[in-house]
Amino acid sequence: MDIFFVSLGCDKNLVDSENMLGILHDNGYSITDNEEQADIIIINTCCFIHDAKEESIQAILEMAKYKEVGKLKALIVTGCLAERYKDEILEEIPEVDALLGTAAFNEILQVVEQVLDGNKYTHFADLKELPISKSKRILSTGSHYSYLKIAEGCDKHCTYCIIPKVRGNYRSRTIEELIDEATYLASQGVKELIIVAQETTLYGVDLYGKKTLPELLRQLCNISGIEWIRLLYCYPEEITNELIETIRSEPKICNYLDIPIQHCSDRILKLMGRKTSKNDIINIVNKLREEIPDITLRTTLITGFPTETEEDHKELLEFIEKFRFDRLGVFTYSKEEDTPAALLRPQINAKIKKQRQKELMELQQEIVFEHSSSHIGRTFDVIIEGRIADKDQVYVGRTYMDGPQVDGYIFISSEEELMSGDIIEAKVTGANNYDLIGEIVEGSAKR
Repeated sequence: MDIFFVSLGCDKNLVDSENMLGILHDNGYSITDNEEQADIIIINTCCFIHDAKEESIQAILEMAKYKEVGKLKALIVTGCLAERYKDEILEEIPEVDALLGTAAFNEILQVVEQVLDGNKYTHFADLKELPISKSKRILSTGSHYSYLKIAEGCDKHCTYCIIPKVRGNYRSRTIEELIDEATYLASQGVKELIIVAQETTLYGVDLYGKKTLPELLRQLCNISGIEWIRLLYCYPEEITNELIETIRSEPKICNYLDIPIQHCSDRILKLMGRKTSKNDIINIVNKLREEIPDITLRTTLITGFPTETEEDHKELLEFIEKFRFDRLGVFTYSKEEDTPAALLRPQINAKIKKQRQKELMELQQEIVFEHSSSHIGRTFDVIIEGRIADKDQVYVGRTYMDGPQVDGYIFISSEEELMSGDIIEAKVTGANNYDLIGEIVEGSAKR
């Protein structure tokens, strides 16, 4: 049986997909990259915002046609859209044979066997459960970097966010389980470990009675083969002195932090249900830069939140201009049913939201281009992603300042042949907008 897998949405969802692939592989199923040849198609969906829902629905409809033109025997939908809209999917897309909820990815084998026996099937576990797989993940990111999902769910309940309703409350995985998984990833050639959860900074509170992320990080640093550890999704109000010191003192931890702030207006932050004020954000940004002078700070914003005024927008522009985040992304607010923010009035016109997003990103573009130029002449460790196809001696890589898929690259000239995952030393010789240009340092040792 050949299985074609579609994984949509965030990196946390990708880890679930890789776990399901591992379970199926261990039980004799083969994975194909050709949907026309698939006996089974599984779509792991997202529903975080409107665009993600639309993408998931279109993917289901696109794959459903292979029941007519391919050899498809079963179409299975998993993940957030399945959890949130189970009744609607079954009623409106009859080609779907099975649904699997977010807390039950470890039951994928049972689901596949049921539908191959000709049964329509749904399986939704209690959102208090933490699904555990005994199979090893099938890595889909290449061999040199991978995500380590340290917890499931979220306790924050921001007013715009549906995640707690489709993923449940915060549940940490044990340190022992995470160390075992990270050790396995290292054995597969992974050199960069990217720590993810809906919120990484609260790790361990539910299991150990305190924030245990620093302890987990210190143990991960001891794993042979892991060279870089990158932290995503650190909520600003949960960043402790211990965490800052751990980042500062552990050489394997990248001086890079993703801290989603969403806005800076105190009025908007309160309506969002965020746990920080503008002054709190300023204090943590200043502290991080004082303690770790070369830290790269990434953040995300929501523009066009209900009731947001031009004054709120201008305040946000001025804030970004002043604090000059190294990396920044902007989402337009997405009105999600069953969230408190959906009831707020007035909702902002879509055209205004897009215009505000454009203004924020144009400002950020200027900041990033200035940052890029400031690195000329500096030397960095670089992890190689691959070679430029039509240029034999030009490679693409990333510095500690850039996470995969979301940030920029450095393009390196090298007479020496390099492989994906090699970590070398390179000098920046130029800048091209979001990206850097460099050359390998002569005599640079590969790691």
